[in-house]
Amino acid sequence: MICTITSDWDLTAPVFCFSGMAPMTATAGGERLRGMGSFTEVALPDLKAGQPHEVVVEYTHGHTAANRAWMPQGPYLRTRNDVIALPYEPKGCTPHTLPDLGPFDGLPLVPQPEKWTPSGGTIDVTGVQCSDDALSAVAGLAQRRGWSFDGSFPVVIKTADMQADAYRLKITSTGVQITAGDYGGRFYAGITLLTLMQAGPLPCGVITDAPRFGWRGQHLDTARHYYQPQTILDLLDLMALLKLNRFHWHFTDDEAFRLQIDSYPELWRKTEFCGEGHLLPALFTGAIEAGGSYSKDTARAIIAYAAALNIEVMPEIEAPAHALAVTQVFPDTRDPADNGPETSVQGYQGNCVNPAMPRTWEVLETIVREVGDLFPFGHLHLGCDELPKDTWMGSPKARALMAEEGLETTQDLQGWTIAKLASTVAQNGQRPAAWEEAAQGTNGGIGHNAILFSWTGQGPGLDAARAGYDVVMSPAQHVYLDMAHTNDQDDWGASWAAFISLADTINWNPVPDPALEDRIIGVQGTFWSEFTTKDEQIWPMLMPRMLGVAVKAWQTKDMSAEDLTRLAVSYQTIWPIKPTTEDLTHRS
Repeated sequence: MICTITSDWDLTAPVFCFSGMAPMTATAGGERLRGMGSFTEVALPDLKAGQPHEVVVEYTHGHTAANRAWMPQGPYLRTRNDVIALPYEPKGCTPHTLPDLGPFDGLPLVPQPEKWTPSGGTIDVTGVQCSDDALSAVAGLAQRRGWSFDGSFPVVIKTADMQADAYRLKITSTGVQITAGDYGGRFYAGITLLTLMQAGPLPCGVITDAPRFGWRGQHLDTARHYYQPQTILDLLDLMALLKLNRFHWHFTDDEAFRLQIDSYPELWRKTEFCGEGHLLPALFTGAIEAGGSYSKDTARAIIAYAAALNIEVMPEIEAPAHALAVTQVFPDTRDPADNGPETSVQGYQGNCVNPAMPRTWEVLETIVREVGDLFPFGHLHLGCDELPKDTWMGSPKARALMAEEGLETTQDLQGWTIAKLASTVAQNGQRPAAWEEAAQGTNGGIGHNAILFSWTGQGPGLDAARAGYDVVMSPAQHVYLDMAHTNDQDDWGASWAAFISLADTINWNPVPDPALEDRIIGVQGTFWSEFTTKDEQIWPMLMPRMLGVAVKAWQTKDMSAEDLTRLAVSYQTIWPIKPTTEDLTHRS
């Protein structure tokens, strides 16, 4: 990658600073000074005013730039007396144009209902009338999106013994009848009604509908990029329209701890912002400094907002890896005698807490209790992914712990560690959850009735299900929505798992082994934010591919890629995606 820097005035010994997707180095035009993970500093020669200077940088450790998103992020120059932002403004992901395949032969709904029995005819309805808390929540969503829902067309609610979130919706020329057994069923009947109203006159007939899975999730990484609370609320609205009911809130990782906990305020105060002058450099940012954190009141407001939309919020903390923010603030969670060479996939050293250190358990168990108490869903995700190879093998204290507990490998100690932490979660009244690696180790892994999320593919999830774990399928090859849509160099996003088209999001079977149907409890989309430097960039990445996540999470029947494309075209009018431009605004 060739970076051309032209200064308006003479600069003496400037340092070129930038971030990226992985560790980088300079191969011409400068010399790499230092770095942390993807953040890199390159010493440049003196620059003369008006004379362009070329610096060639490239990824190391086998990484290559797949597209524009891999170019240096947030570049700036540091001089003896100043820090100078460089005017590089990538445009982010450009919304992809969907082919016009003609109208969809059926109801314009994603996901599709289980059964539709038309009775003939349509009725023009501009608004409905009903005194019900679930339909009031639908009306609130409609108002926020600028749609009409409240009116005079009568809606009658009936109660019946039905599956969770199931409903029956009968539309006639004189009114609407909703039959459901719970809040979720009434809410989703209202969502179906609202969506049909946006498409035109209501078709008369009966819709009978129920979800395939109880867990229909969407994950958002707010650690690598701080999203404004309003963006999270907008995402919750979109999830509700697609009948997704689990928001996986990933607010801590190597780069930041973004929840304002009372027990360790120094943890979020020292890591909420990164960049020049902060504890951590400008990792995955588009500015010299960036960041933010969420107060407990903000978290409570998000939880309440989600609840009205029939969405539960599951928080995630990260242990034992992806914990650079923790180890930087609390170095006594590491063994000072550890001389191991382990390096994380993002290029960090020392990003794992050490289970042989008493401080590790003091910090982690305190955080687990406080975070668990804040979130009423009663589920707490503990992370447990991407432990670097041979972690703790150079730690005398960890080696002594392993000998004491009869453990032989890194994975054995990881399994022992995550099981011990899960015990604290369970004692605090929550159900633990973790990524697929938590099943590793000779002790059988995390245990404690944990839910495991299968992400590198479906194989680890199937193995975990056979071992007795409940599993949510989140295979990166199909539902990691931070992946680029295509292999075009002008596209935007990651590429390590796959290039994921709209068709790819539905061309898979969440339960390939029918014998494991009771153990595979859901489907979840995932969005990591290494490539995101501005909130608006997420929408053309998520949509229309979130439609595929909704289809696999709700529908039992398969759908063709062509039909999903036809429906996606109609959903562009419901959730418009506008191209975004990048700026270097500091987020406070």
